Amino acid sequence: MSFGKFTQQLLLLFMGMAAIPSTWAQTFTVLYSFTGGTDRAYPSTGVIQGSAGNLYGTSAGVLTGTVFKLSRKGHFTLLQGFAVPDGIYDTPLSGLVRDSAGNLYGTIYYGGAFNRGDVYEVANNGNFSVLYSFPSTWEINGYETLDPLILDSASNLYGAGGAVVCDDRPGDCGLIFKLDPSGNETTLHAFSRPRYGDLPNGGLIRDAAGNLYGTTMSGGHGGDGIVFELDPDGTETVLYTFRGKPDGSEPHAGLIQDSAGNFYGTTVLGGNRGCESSCGVIFKLDINGDETVLYAFTGKSDGGNPTGPLVMDSAGNLYGTAGYGTLSGGSQGHGVVFELEPSGQETVLYTFTGGTDGGGPSGGLSMDSAENLYGTTLVGGNLNDCTAGGGAGCGVVFKITP
Repeated sequence: MSFGKFTQQLLLLFMGMAAIPSTWAQTFTVLYSFTGGTDRAYPSTGVIQGSAGNLYGTSAGVLTGTVFKLSRKGHFTLLQGFAVPDGIYDTPLSGLVRDSAGNLYGTIYYGGAFNRGDVYEVANNGNFSVLYSFPSTWEINGYETLDPLILDSASNLYGAGGAVVCDDRPGDCGLIFKLDPSGNETTLHAFSRPRYGDLPNGGLIRDAAGNLYGTTMSGGHGGDGIVFELDPDGTETVLYTFRGKPDGSEPHAGLIQDSAGNFYGTTVLGGNRGCESSCGVIFKLDINGDETVLYAFTGKSDGGNPTGPLVMDSAGNLYGTAGYGTLSGGSQGHGVVFELEPSGQETVLYTFTGGTDGGGPSGGLSMDSAENLYGTTLVGGNLNDCTAGGGAGCGVVFKITP
């Protein structure tokens, strides 16, 4: 698997600078601006919340990244700073999952004993440990994971990684793996036939019966990606195959599910409005496998190319992030935070300028019990920092109040 997803996000971000504030600026707060020092830079995933209201996340860094904690008042604590072993980047691009005891789990894209990545734990006492190093036998093991892990009640971890057998030819079709508390990895399913999806992307969700659900960014009959179900025995069922237009193409984020069993997600491309390749959609997939496009982006003031997962509030409104956006005066913004009502009405809550407010929200959002939204941007913030990125800033953690 390549840096394709991460690189595409960066290309959407490093575009001209703007300085006109959003009309929703009164609800927007920068909690922390990365400096490029010990805090590293470029938080490429969202943040998760702890029981005390603290936020936890990762930064990709220029060479290596971090695991960090941020208090409700924006105080930054470095939990883990990754080293550079033998010139191979230790890059945590997958975000975190937290158990009931406060232990954090994540993956490293490169690095590890075999330079194929690690699954790691940052315990609630601050101790760091590697739970599993992906080996170099690519054909049967995951490697180079980009997506967050999930936990079950028995402390087993589940995630997606690379696999090189793809229709009996070399290729990165991907697989779903399980890691038990003793560090034993099991391949639950290998996507070896692209017609049934390849490159699982965006993380997984798990139901009470142990079935896993997710998306692949490609594969399917037209190569536009699928929504899949994986039962506890590893048997795959394709729930939906995307066709590009008008239903969307390339879902780069995982799914969420409502109490009725309906799935919601986004595609980064496809749809039927604006943009050379269309700007992506927000979709709903019901329990019968019928897809509905809830909203198709235009790539104008409403944003475009959503890459992060959605969150839903108690009233059924959906929230997420996307690229583009138009500032007052007509200049192009650096991404948006949006709300989608059940009626299909989209409202842009904030348009980033790429200045001190940040630019390029790519990791999705999290929501607290008061329905405040939290997220990260890859660039922006302290523009005098991170000169390796052309002075575009190191990224921020932000909050939007309802």
